Amino acid sequence: MAASALLAMTLLSGCGAAAGHVADPGGSPSGPALPAGSSSHSIEVDGVSRTFIVYRPASLPAEASLVVMLHGGFGRASQAEKSYGWDAEADRDHFVVAYPDGLNHAWNTGGGCCGTPGRTDADDTGFITAMVSVIERQVPVDAGHVYATGISNGGIMAYTLACRTTIFAAIGPDSATELGSCPAPDPLSVIHIHGTADRNIPYQGGEGDGVAHIDGPSVPSLNARWRGIDHCAAPAVRTAGAVTTSTASCPSGRSVELITIAGAGHQWPGSASKPLIQRLLGTDPPSTALNATQVIWQFFAAHPR
Repeated sequence: MAASALLAMTLLSGCGAAAGHVADPGGSPSGPALPAGSSSHSIEVDGVSRTFIVYRPASLPAEASLVVMLHGGFGRASQAEKSYGWDAEADRDHFVVAYPDGLNHAWNTGGGCCGTPGRTDADDTGFITAMVSVIERQVPVDAGHVYATGISNGGIMAYTLACRTTIFAAIGPDSATELGSCPAPDPLSVIHIHGTADRNIPYQGGEGDGVAHIDGPSVPSLNARWRGIDHCAAPAVRTAGAVTTSTASCPSGRSVELITIAGAGHQWPGSASKPLIQRLLGTDPPSTALNATQVIWQFFAAHPR
């Protein structure tokens, strides 16, 4: 852990909102290897100590994918690791998962959101970019297979990363929206999952319930905006039960997909119902219409940069 922190401070002090990778061109690790299983780490970004958890399965390919899983407001890295099933998915398909901690359990996504990071303009983009670079030096990550997903405030942060960096091949926000400025993002693949009964981040846009009172665009209009960014063809739409999927094919193998779950609230579909945590985080019982972790990972695996 100390070696990880020293490496990060040496290479990344004052990194700010970095736009790209600084990994070795060959992709080979150059720092102390990450152990199998979960390990906790800290790095310093702009004079602030930031923490994260990394899960490395027992076996990895020569060049592995990396998924950054961003907790929601009031959440934390350890809670996200326990709640959404990404470790088990990583064991099955042999990729690495990173769980960063937001300051005071929130992320600075712009647009006044959220919590202490939003009020203090915390450099969360710089932190997450630095974290990815540190992990790339400790495990054989393929720089073309780096992805970001998250729920609620974490899903909004995934859009922020898409707007402000160039290191991600695809993002997978759930129960989220986009806030803040995003004037000229690079194209990347997007899969967005949302319930029509979400009161915290309403599907049709406008101000939501909850502490943050997030006020964003409608989910369909946000999806259409990213189809425009990616220069996609018209989407194909199919409905199976409560799930409607809109899939647009885009140049260079990219895709923009929206999965709408009728009647679902502010939740991570397919996760275990945990009433106490749901009350604390302001989320609803998870939909059983699909497994969001499996669906998002399958999308990621099919859409490298």
